[in-house]
Amino acid sequence: MTVYAAGAVLWREEKGALQLALVHRGRYNDYGWAKGKLDPGEVLPQTAVREVLEETGLKIKLGVKLPVQRYKLPSGEPKEVHFWAARVSDSALAGSKFVPHEEVAEVIWAAPDKVASLLSYDADKELLKYVVSLYNRELLYTKPFVVLRHAKATPRTDWKGPDGKRTLLSSGKAQAKALIPVLNAFGPKKIVTSPWVRCLTTVEPYAKKYKFPIVERIALSEHGNANGPARTKNVVRDLIDTQKPALLCSHRPSLPSIIDELSENATLAQKKELQQGLLLKPGHLMVVHMTVEPKGHRRQIASIEQYSSFLAD
Repeated sequence: MTVYAAGAVLWREEKGALQLALVHRGRYNDYGWAKGKLDPGEVLPQTAVREVLEETGLKIKLGVKLPVQRYKLPSGEPKEVHFWAARVSDSALAGSKFVPHEEVAEVIWAAPDKVASLLSYDADKELLKYVVSLYNRELLYTKPFVVLRHAKATPRTDWKGPDGKRTLLSSGKAQAKALIPVLNAFGPKKIVTSPWVRCLTTVEPYAKKYKFPIVERIALSEHGNANGPARTKNVVRDLIDTQKPALLCSHRPSLPSIIDELSENATLAQKKELQQGLLLKPGHLMVVHMTVEPKGHRRQIASIEQYSSFLAD
């Protein structure tokens, strides 16, 4: 059985130069990235955020998805370690409460050359090269654009009232609650949704927990998109242009318009990857990591990832 773990390559800029954080594990006397094993009931992004907090005292939001490390443990079991880049602001660093403990003796911030000389494992050195390449190509500093299909709703055949009032099933409400930790791992703050009940009640648990306002846009509803897909695309474009961490919740029939507009910022390969968003199931989401660009410049897509409903379908 595969053993799963997750972590993050923490980065910041100091006087315009890249700095990265290593953890020194006293027990093994090695140097590497902050990471740890998946706990029961967790999803990998949640694990990454928790492990970074436990090992470094830093509260983070996940950025670009990085290559997965795969290897075998001494027991012969396969292991996968999932990593993200995570930018650490000056205020977050100043507010960190790291205290040396059994797992981690110290956290070291250093330039890439110094980090390369300290890293204990070749796989971590390869990850360093990847992160430095992203930084040099201006693809490291990103904000998430999350596309979420509403959770499981009462079937149309079982619903007697207006379609816009159709409610979530009990399993859909459970999905909405289960979305909270994975959404929080990426930290969308601007929440825009179809005003139809099944979308609103999908985003409400996350919005209420973190006290974020919910913006309703009729263009994201099924009828709104059918009557004017250009207006749906305008909502997406406005949200992209704000450059804020964003969450957009809509319906399956509206996904083509949403994906089409996101594709305006994509390479050919990314456009093919974005097409997978058309297959999102109820309660599933796609995270598009987009660069933070100067005003007037088109944002680039740095990476794309998808997550399931986190409960049995």
